[in-house]
Amino acid sequence: MKNIIILFSCIGRRVSLLKSFHAAAAQLKLRPHIIGTDITNLSAALQLCDKRHIVHHVGHADYPGQLADIVEKDRVDLLVPTTDLDLKLLAQNTDLFEQFGCRVLISRPDVIDICQDKRKTFQFLSQNAFDTPATMAPAEALAKRDMAFPCFLKPWDGHAGRGTAKVENRQELEMLARRIPNCIVQEFVDGVEFTCDVFVDFDMKVRCVVPRKRIEIRDGEVSKGQIAGHEAIMSQTQALVETLGAGPGVVTIQLILDAAENIKFIEINPRFGGGVPLSIKAGADFPKWILQQIVGEEPKIEFGNFKDGLIMLRYDDEVWIDPQ
Repeated sequence: MKNIIILFSCIGRRVSLLKSFHAAAAQLKLRPHIIGTDITNLSAALQLCDKRHIVHHVGHADYPGQLADIVEKDRVDLLVPTTDLDLKLLAQNTDLFEQFGCRVLISRPDVIDICQDKRKTFQFLSQNAFDTPATMAPAEALAKRDMAFPCFLKPWDGHAGRGTAKVENRQELEMLARRIPNCIVQEFVDGVEFTCDVFVDFDMKVRCVVPRKRIEIRDGEVSKGQIAGHEAIMSQTQALVETLGAGPGVVTIQLILDAAENIKFIEINPRFGGGVPLSIKAGADFPKWILQQIVGEEPKIEFGNFKDGLIMLRYDDEVWIDPQ
C-alpha cells in the first residue's frame, strides 16, 4: 500500500474535508498520513491529524519558511489550503514547495490578487462580459444623485461574510461606510444565492461544476444547502473559471440568480469552500480525483454527473482534548 502525505494549512474546523480525503485514500488503497497546521492547538480538525504543527500567524515573516520546513522534513506530497488567509503566500512560494516534490492546490499570484480584491474582481467580471452587481467606492456612491437603494456594503479585502451590511438609504450608507474598513458599495441584487464548486485538474482543465443553492448561512458559511443542476449556471461558471485561469484544485464561485434568471457573479474564492462536503457527497469526489492525479492515475469524470437535489443540513459536533 502506497503512502500519501497531505498537509492542510490553517486547518481550523475543516473536519469534513479531512475525513473526505481519508475516505478517498481508502478507496484508492492508499495509506494517508494527514498533517495539519494552525496557530493554536485549540483547533478541532488539528486533533484528528496524524501529525500537528503549531505555526506562526500567516502575516509573520517566518511563516512560509515554516511550511517549507514541514514539507521537506515530512516529505509532503500535497499541500491543501483551507482558508483565504495564506493563499497569496502559498501562490508566491509554489516553487519553494515544489522543489521538495510537493504539489500545491493553488492558483497563480495574479489570479489570487483578482479574487481577494473585490474591486479587481468587479473589473475582471465586467471586462470579460460576466454579469455582476455594479461596484463603486463610497464617495462615488454618495455623489450619485440617482443612487439606488437598498445597496450592499462590504470590505474589498474581506472574507467569510465579515463586515457586510445592507443599507436602505443615504444616511445609513454614509454612517456604515465609515465603520466598515476598506469599504465598497455594491448594487443590491434580490434573488437566490448559489455557490459553485469547480474542479480544475492539474492540466488546468475544468472537469466539473456543481451548483449548490444556499438555503441558510451562519457566520458566512452555508449551514443548509441543496444541489441544483442548473445548466446555465454550470456553463457560465465554467467559462468564468477558464477565462480567469484559476486552479488547480477546487475553485468556489458565488452568484445570485434573480427573478428573471439573470446570473450575477459576486465572489470568487480559489480554494475549497466550507460547503464542499455537499458536492462531494453528491458524487463530485474532488479529494479522490486530486489524489488520483497525485499518484499518476487519470480520474474518470463525467461533467455534471452528480446527485441533483441532495440537501445538506449541518450541525455542531464535538472534538475532545484529553488533558492527560
